Amino acid sequence: MGTVLQPVPSSPQRIITRTIWILSLVSMFTDVASEMLYPVMPLFLKQIGFTVIFIGVLEGIAEAVAGLSKPYFGKWSDTLGKRLPFVQLGYGLSAISKPLMAIFIYPLWIFFARTLDRLGKGIRTGARDALLSDASAPATKATVFGFHRSMDTLGAVFGPAIALWYLYYHPLQYRTLFIIALIPGVLAIVCTALIKEKKKVITNSTSRPRLFAFLSYWKKSSPRYKKLVIGLIAFALFNSSDVFLLLKIKETGISDTAVIGVYIFYNLVFALLAYPAGIVADKLGIKKIFLLGLFVFALVYAGFAFCHSLVLFMLLFALYGFYAAATDGISKAWISSIAAQSDTATAIGTFTGLQSLAALLASSICGVLWYTFGGTVTFLITAAVTLLVILYLSTYKNIEIQSRG
Repeated sequence: MGTVLQPVPSSPQRIITRTIWILSLVSMFTDVASEMLYPVMPLFLKQIGFTVIFIGVLEGIAEAVAGLSKPYFGKWSDTLGKRLPFVQLGYGLSAISKPLMAIFIYPLWIFFARTLDRLGKGIRTGARDALLSDASAPATKATVFGFHRSMDTLGAVFGPAIALWYLYYHPLQYRTLFIIALIPGVLAIVCTALIKEKKKVITNSTSRPRLFAFLSYWKKSSPRYKKLVIGLIAFALFNSSDVFLLLKIKETGISDTAVIGVYIFYNLVFALLAYPAGIVADKLGIKKIFLLGLFVFALVYAGFAFCHSLVLFMLLFALYGFYAAATDGISKAWISSIAAQSDTATAIGTFTGLQSLAALLASSICGVLWYTFGGTVTFLITAAVTLLVILYLSTYKNIEIQSRG
């Protein structure tokens, strides 16, 4: 097992420890860099001559690399009993990948740089979340993961805002923006140097796991882990990219600036609510808050099926921010609470890896449904499937974290 910190006292002042603060700042700076480029990535690739098909293939392969590498490096972190090296390497690769994309415009180079970014995410995810789990008490996991999610999502507010501000004064200067993104990336790397692993746990093996070693973990994992992950992945298969929500807004004739503004607004709501949602989840129960979040998601997608007003879109995206706050970090807290402490990185890595692969299929499924039946039917089907997932998870017993004391 990796980093083991002292148990967190019940006083609120000590729930968010130094390690949690630093990891949250690292994630925030990294997300500033990533989200700064998110709105302009397709525009940049088109500007240098890439087709829509190539962009789709590039993103698909990059996300597949992230999905497969998360459980692999999570298992490796558990095997070595170390977290910090994976965190530092993962964030380091993501930081340097941004400016690399602006150096050359050859397809193979772009593929290499983009894949390097996603590989970095795969390397760090399980180990970082295991550090967060180690730094929290059983009764404060949702609070800790919610706080981290809030800080991380603040980066998704600042990043696009910086991009809009820069491009307003320097239109079409996309390559320079990729160079600028190195600055928050470097700040993230500097912050990782401040993290200290207090204790190294000796394990029986130092060998690297097999590429698909997480399959063996799935076989040996507890029935309640399997049942929870099955429900979460079933939802992920229909939880398509937010691009489709933005596309729906765009179809109503709303300007590009307004679309990006709505996206920033959503992330702001997400960032403001994630931490409070985690606190409430620890008090009322992770399962209750998570299922409430899914129910709100179903309402949002049903609303998108018939919405045509910017004001209503803003309301729906505010609710969408609540859904994200009530599920994103909390799902990881849920996973970490039922996994053995020695397998935390593997358990979270397996879940997030499968979630990434499901997200790829989800966007494809959504695209086919949209092309065949239109956006209205697509959103309604997603809402209906979500309600079925809620019914499935509502039957899942004995998964709550024990209350404090």
